[in-house]
Amino acid sequence: MILAHAISRSGGFAPIRDSQTRAEMSQDRQSPAIDQTLRPAVFFDRDGVLNVDTDYLFEIDKFVWIDGAIEAIKAANEAGYFAFVITNQSGVARGIYEEADIHRLHNWMARELEAQGARIDAFEYCPFHPEGSIERYRRVSERRKPQPGMIIDLLNKFPVDASRSFVVGDNPSDIEAARAAGLPGHAFPGGNLRDFILPLLVNG
Repeated sequence: MILAHAISRSGGFAPIRDSQTRAEMSQDRQSPAIDQTLRPAVFFDRDGVLNVDTDYLFEIDKFVWIDGAIEAIKAANEAGYFAFVITNQSGVARGIYEEADIHRLHNWMARELEAQGARIDAFEYCPFHPEGSIERYRRVSERRKPQPGMIIDLLNKFPVDASRSFVVGDNPSDIEAARAAGLPGHAFPGGNLRDFILPLLVNG
């Protein structure tokens, strides 16, 4: 499993790494064993693909799902795909918010999806930026898109059939990261995400 963060007995967050699996997001859930059967995966960018991009989003009350986003994730689940999120979060390096805020938002997203019968299998994020104002986050990272590190980490940690997997993003950096990882990248132009992704699942 990806060791992303620990939730202390008092409920506080203690960030450990810049990644987060669904199974690790709640102290009340047991981490299930991962089925080792190879499955394809959809790697979703977050801001601008799953939610409306409002620049450095971290507040739950400002989060707005993209039309068809929940349905797109559910469609991927039902088609037998892993559903992953890969998101640059340089707001941490810039001092706008903290890693705990990312975990809090991702926890909320997971609950929202669960209520609709959908799930994200792992959330991956990169808090680093080479020009960050917070020293410990000020560095070049192979996990920051357009580098493929987040994708590679997931390919190494889950039984993913890479030959049938793909990335959905809204920026050139998403597509470049996909290409660097050896996966197709599809640029989401806006509109309904479910309508966009269904043909990709069929042809995947």
